[in-house]
Amino acid sequence: MTQAPDEALMAAYRGGDAGAFDTLYARHRIRLFRFVLRSVHARAVAEELYQEIWMRVIEARASYTPKARFTTWLFTIAHNHLVDHWRKRGLTLVALDGDEIPSGSPDPADHAQARESLARFAAELEALPALQREAFLLHEEGGLSVAEIAEATGCNAETAKSRVRYALAKLKAAVNDD
Repeated sequence: MTQAPDEALMAAYRGGDAGAFDTLYARHRIRLFRFVLRSVHARAVAEELYQEIWMRVIEARASYTPKARFTTWLFTIAHNHLVDHWRKRGLTLVALDGDEIPSGSPDPADHAQARESLARFAAELEALPALQREAFLLHEEGGLSVAEIAEATGCNAETAKSRVRYALAKLKAAVNDD
């Protein structure tokens, strides 16, 4: 069952197979948590929201029908839950924090330059309009396609494509600026 597609696992879980849920959780826990954490920037809040999102998945299992990929359905739930959270608290998506710098070179100057690039990237990510930031995170953290981002966020595919493209262009420019 561990090799089964997500949609089949969710159907099995809907039918009462708790092991299917365990497999789904194991497959998607890291990407989902990173998406939530990078959306709210506070670990304690992210952990709470992350658990609430999985609770919504559990609650919605009886009504699950595979109209799209499971990942699209999961990140749609996450998107909607985050929107609810932001509305209640006035929060917006924020930048990366605390990512490790890749250690390919022992040269301190290389590490300093990498930290600078990451800082520029983080600042630019934080400065992106919320909709572009969300589209970028859904694409990069969630692994969603443009069509899936459009479905998850309730916009059309061209709008989703533009949001991802503009976000990528701004982020690349920030990292490449010297």
